[in-house]
Amino acid sequence: MRAFDPTPLFRASVGFDRMADLMDRVLAAEPVQPTYPPYNIEKTDENAFRISVAVAGFAADELSVELKENGLTISGRKAEDSAERTYLHRGIATRAFERRFHLADHVRVSGATHADGMLHIDLVREIPEALKPRRIEIASTTSSAQLVDASAA
Repeated sequence: MRAFDPTPLFRASVGFDRMADLMDRVLAAEPVQPTYPPYNIEKTDENAFRISVAVAGFAADELSVELKENGLTISGRKAEDSAERTYLHRGIATRAFERRFHLADHVRVSGATHADGMLHIDLVREIPEALKPRRIEIASTTSSAQLVDASAA
């Protein structure tokens, strides 16, 4: 596999250290990603997203959603079944799982719901006022010097 060198991308950018860390993490990740449980990520609005995880067979109290810094961890652990059962076919996987997502800056979890075998986690991107685009007025040094001269006369 060829190594990817992102150095040319950073010649015209300032303060993108996290992007370099993210690319390192993606490129260094194991090529085989876990497929259980299946999930969807959808964009529900301009600044809103939803992660839907198929958790058939899990009750709400057997699921856990944790947010630490920019890492979202969804895990499930089935309670021990005390009843002796004999399965002729067991196709519903209820094994323990842990799924991790890395959230972008200023994305927060607004809520989580569990219904019909699906766990829905709603996310909202809230950009602070200081980071929103704003127009900067360009002052001309000649016009300001003329204003000073006119007021002195």
